[in-house]
Amino acid sequence: MSRPACALREAARLLATATERAHAGTGRMVLLRGATGTGRTTVLEAAAEDAAARGMQVLRARCSAGDSAIPFAAVRQLFCPAIEFADPSWDGDERATGVGLRRVLRAYAEQSPLLITVDDVHLADPASRRWLVESARLLDRLPIVLAATERSQYDVDPPAQGLAHSLSPALVTTHTLTRLADNSAVEAVRSVFPDADDSWIADCVRASAGNPLLLRALLDDLSDGGHPVVPDTSAALYPGAFSAAVQWWLDCAGPGTAEVARTLAILDEGWDHGPARSAAFRVLHVPSLLAELSGADPARVAGWITAMTGLGLLRPDGMGRPRYAHPLLRDEMLTGVPAARRRTAHRTTAEAMLHRGVCSELVARQLLLTDVVDAPWALPVLQDAASLALREGHIEDAVAFLRRALDEPLSDESRQRLLTELGSLEYGVPGSSAAILRLTEALRLPGPPQERVRAAVALGTALTGRGRTSAGVEVLRSLYDALADRPDLVRILRQAFLQLSDNDQLVRQEAYKRLAEVAGHSPETISTAGHAYLVKYAVAAGLSSAKEAMLRLRGLLAEPADPLSEPYLLGTVAAVAQWADELDEAERLVERGLAGQRPDFLHPMHDSLLNTRKDIVAARADYPRLLAEPLPAAASPTNAHAHALTALVETGRTAEAERLAEAFDLRTAPDSWELNRFLYARGGLRAANGDLAGALHDFLECGRRQSAREVFSPVVTPWRTAAAECHLALGVPREALALAEEELRLARVWNTPRTVGRALRVLGTATGGRRGLELTQEAVRLLRSGPAGPEIVAALLALGRQLTASGESSRARDPLREAAELAERLGAVRLRDLAEEALRAGGARRRATRTGVASLTDSERRIAELAAGGRTNAEIADLLHLARRTVETHLTHSYRKLGIHRRSALSTALTGGDAAYGSLVGDRHT
Repeated sequence: MSRPACALREAARLLATATERAHAGTGRMVLLRGATGTGRTTVLEAAAEDAAARGMQVLRARCSAGDSAIPFAAVRQLFCPAIEFADPSWDGDERATGVGLRRVLRAYAEQSPLLITVDDVHLADPASRRWLVESARLLDRLPIVLAATERSQYDVDPPAQGLAHSLSPALVTTHTLTRLADNSAVEAVRSVFPDADDSWIADCVRASAGNPLLLRALLDDLSDGGHPVVPDTSAALYPGAFSAAVQWWLDCAGPGTAEVARTLAILDEGWDHGPARSAAFRVLHVPSLLAELSGADPARVAGWITAMTGLGLLRPDGMGRPRYAHPLLRDEMLTGVPAARRRTAHRTTAEAMLHRGVCSELVARQLLLTDVVDAPWALPVLQDAASLALREGHIEDAVAFLRRALDEPLSDESRQRLLTELGSLEYGVPGSSAAILRLTEALRLPGPPQERVRAAVALGTALTGRGRTSAGVEVLRSLYDALADRPDLVRILRQAFLQLSDNDQLVRQEAYKRLAEVAGHSPETISTAGHAYLVKYAVAAGLSSAKEAMLRLRGLLAEPADPLSEPYLLGTVAAVAQWADELDEAERLVERGLAGQRPDFLHPMHDSLLNTRKDIVAARADYPRLLAEPLPAAASPTNAHAHALTALVETGRTAEAERLAEAFDLRTAPDSWELNRFLYARGGLRAANGDLAGALHDFLECGRRQSAREVFSPVVTPWRTAAAECHLALGVPREALALAEEELRLARVWNTPRTVGRALRVLGTATGGRRGLELTQEAVRLLRSGPAGPEIVAALLALGRQLTASGESSRARDPLREAAELAERLGAVRLRDLAEEALRAGGARRRATRTGVASLTDSERRIAELAAGGRTNAEIADLLHLARRTVETHLTHSYRKLGIHRRSALSTALTGGDAAYGSLVGDRHT
């Protein structure tokens, strides 16, 4: 690779001007200065070749540190061809020798103009330097150009004064060569790799810092084209030109600079694990720390950092820390530094930072790269850093700190607690398989009873989450006898047992049978959470009404709560409240329960609370939110997958729904309530696609599994009405009628508008005739008093279809148009299309609907006005006695209707009124 001409143009022009003056009889000294690798020698060689081509005599010398003790070593290289100096006495009087040498110089100049080039004059021996300075004072009267190159890089060890220090500026033309400009560096890379993409080229420029020497060496190593990315380590490069160039750069810089450069590279390693908080970083002054670690002058270190940043080798990160421009460059700085020395340096760095008051996270990042410290301060630093990372939501960082903490000497109690925390966190890290091993080890340690219970609960939860429910609950049961003298802890184990048992049919039946027996003869021995589980079981079995269940559960919430039992109580009541359509109350309970959860303790109620939160969002038909959150990576379908599948179907994204459904082989999925939920959702997809036989199979299989678990109530999964609709479509009304009647019977036990209304709707369709119409009308009336959602849309659609079928098409239009409008507001594309299809079948079309402000409900407009007035969501929720999520849902709907995307646009949208924002949107079908 040749350096672009544009980078040499100015230096070449200066030398060309000087040689022209020499031809005219007037000489000049030209001093080319620059950092290592900026091309000083390249420019000098080009000038010598050009001068020789123009008929000038050329004398050359190249200085080296090894010759610095030999008097006139550099000058000897210039004049060794001279006959009169074939055997001079170089060790004689320096002044006399210098005078003699200048006579020879004049003799050369009398023959023809002369160019003298001295490369790396900063390495010249003192006698040669003095002779060159004295000679430079005579050049303006001779046809001689003295061109010298001098290294002018800022080093930690102060350099000697430059060659031109004692010369008048009138006698010397000085030019400083700099690093390549980014655009020039990019052109240089593209000239060698014309097809490379921009990011690869940018990496090359960063790794070389725009230094011509480093860039040329890097491109030589990459010339085989076998590097789709620029490597981060020197080991990935061959034949090693880049490594040699960096080592040359360090050698030229001297031992002081090399030590600081390598120490900074060691520090930089400890900053690789993600950004720290900038507020905590302000107390770390990198130059003084570097100076302390390397034994250098702090002022010189600060100057060196500034200079290297200007040269592009260092770049400040987002917090102002000087870091190497590319990992490859840093790795090369560490070449030859033994691993043991690096680990020792990281420990020294950590301790120095700790004494300087640097935050624990930055100190801990250095400890990640050390051996065991075995000092009192190390463990607290790592644990505090892990806690900080957790508060910031950086789970993987917390895991790294706790893993490192395990290397330190620990008591059995401390190790047990640490293993439980680490295993709990590792369970949530994708791809980690260490969680169960950590938790098993924690449980085996002889710690205090409460720590053993924490370990057992976490291990049981982890095993259950991996599909091993029997093993998970057996872990809990194994401690009952050992903790017989601690009934409070045994109660915690039993509550965890009940929660985890929901994942296995046989275990669940055994657990609730035992709980019911104890409640029958010793109810006082059961905690409030245990009684809540019994209420939930009765609800799922179809044995309780919503009013009775919520009355009982609110009473339990009012009782004094054991802090260890409270999560189980809150999660259980939240689930039942969601079934009862008490969505705001359910949401408050979920948020309260999640607020009490610790991310470093794997708790059985955590996933349950998250699932209830997801159920609440689904009950509100907030499809955008259901689809916005990423789905968990799981081998078997979860509740989140089931809701996402339903949301995709309802919003008309059937192709995506099919891909999601096909992602799981349900034949190998472990039996669980989440599998039943997914079966129901897949049935909905198949029904929407016209595969009625497949849909019926899924609904009936869901029902079979639910019944085997003694879950009969339609509040969990209304499979009977779904199966009944399939039977009707397949022309088997008798089975449809039986299923719908059974669901209505169970729904009336629970007695909420959503469950009863759904059952009435399907029963009305199955019954047909005047009686069927009456049932469907009752369903519509009842559902109007419940949460606005797809059930009221489906009921209106069923009513319209029945009216059309009975010959009352004109009466059918209003419910069908209302169904279409409600579906539009909900984003329920499937139901909207069905309503519009029913309208067309009856000879009508969808009535033009108004968008904008006029389309807002009273609640939506009130909340939008408060938000436009500057109120936060939390303030609006408190003012209107609503859950914060309810406020967010209403605002989401309002944004969609108003055609805006930001809160700041609310005020304009609301004040614009119908004239500006109430455009008429007619039916697309005429």
